[in-house]
Amino acid sequence: MQMHSFETHQISNQGKNLSFKSAGSGQAIVLFHSLLADQSSWDLITPSLIKTHQVIQLSLPGFDESDFVGGSLDAISDQIAEVIHSLKLTQAPIFMGNGYGGFVALNTALRHPQLPAKLVLADCGACFSEPGRAAFRGMSENAKNKGLIAIADVAMRRLFAPEYQTQHPQLIADRKERFLNIHMDTFQGACAALSTMDLRPLVTNLAIPSLVVVGEFDEATPVPMSEELAKLLPNAQLKILPGLAHVPQLQDPHAFLEAIHSFI
Repeated sequence: MQMHSFETHQISNQGKNLSFKSAGSGQAIVLFHSLLADQSSWDLITPSLIKTHQVIQLSLPGFDESDFVGGSLDAISDQIAEVIHSLKLTQAPIFMGNGYGGFVALNTALRHPQLPAKLVLADCGACFSEPGRAAFRGMSENAKNKGLIAIADVAMRRLFAPEYQTQHPQLIADRKERFLNIHMDTFQGACAALSTMDLRPLVTNLAIPSLVVVGEFDEATPVPMSEELAKLLPNAQLKILPGLAHVPQLQDPHAFLEAIHSFI
């Protein structure tokens, strides 16, 4: 059912294509995937979401069929905003981002505050700690020198707790394969952006209703980052998901849907 109900679209803005899948009707939910997991990381929750909403599942710039527009979060946000504007939605959409996609969704809302009605920000934050920044610099350097294969295990550890990896070898193998398909320019650009980004001065003015969600065992964007973000946003609530890590919608779709249900 999942495959047949979605239609794939490509929209060009300033000569660059943005690719997305769309299905369902009602208020739109725009899905922004993480850096270490492509748009398929939403596939386990989209069948539920399309019962009540139109779901727009982005391939972020530089992923899959979407053209690279450079590593700058502002350039990426503006590209996405232009495409969403061009869809002429009848109702302001909900932005839902995970990890890197959460930062992109948040940054898009900061630059285009009239665009989204609500934000669901899963496993992200407003700024990385120095160790967090160093991790991106290290991954970027390793990938540049030895290829993505050299950091694939580190990437999986950032996505899933070790115990979960042991219990779900097939899912991890599939995720690793998808990770290895990321374009190097996209990965390097994102690492550079995330290792320098600081949205803290900006988010205090963002009044859009926001739900900040984080997996208890997230190593990539630890719980304190989400706690800080929820405190800084003037209209936010925080939910910590027990036992989950960086990609909660993939790890436990039911728990994730339950956490966001009343908000969306």
